[in-house]
Amino acid sequence: MTNPPSIDSLISDFNDLGVQDRLSLLLEYSDNLPELPERYLDHPDLLERVEECQSPIYLFVEVNEDEKVNLFFSAPAEAPTTRGFASVLHEALDGLPAEVVLAVDNNFPDELGLTVAVSPLRMNGMRAMLARIKRQIKEKTA
Repeated sequence: MTNPPSIDSLISDFNDLGVQDRLSLLLEYSDNLPELPERYLDHPDLLERVEECQSPIYLFVEVNEDEKVNLFFSAPAEAPTTRGFASVLHEALDGLPAEVVLAVDNNFPDELGLTVAVSPLRMNGMRAMLARIKRQIKEKTA
């Protein structure tokens, strides 16, 4: 299975760095997580909580009429690792066709080389975000 260029680029960006710099890059991503649009700010009930994450993170997936995926996340600023994971997933997957996102390797989070810098529990949270994204896409394209 081949990853889309957006994922291959992220994997390279992270793996070209030492462990501490990978963490710094993840924290930079946390600052770049887009804000929720008004339609979700007013309806937090539409967002799904990712229970596996230590911090309260919520997500919602839209699949538009062109079968393109749009991702929306809510993560507190005081949870920079979790926000970073959400932002990395947003960067890698937002705007891609649904079938491309569904084909992304479930081990993509591990391929970033963060498993040496972040606890297994936190990595489970990122994998859970990816699993929920894929599940919501399947539900919306069924």
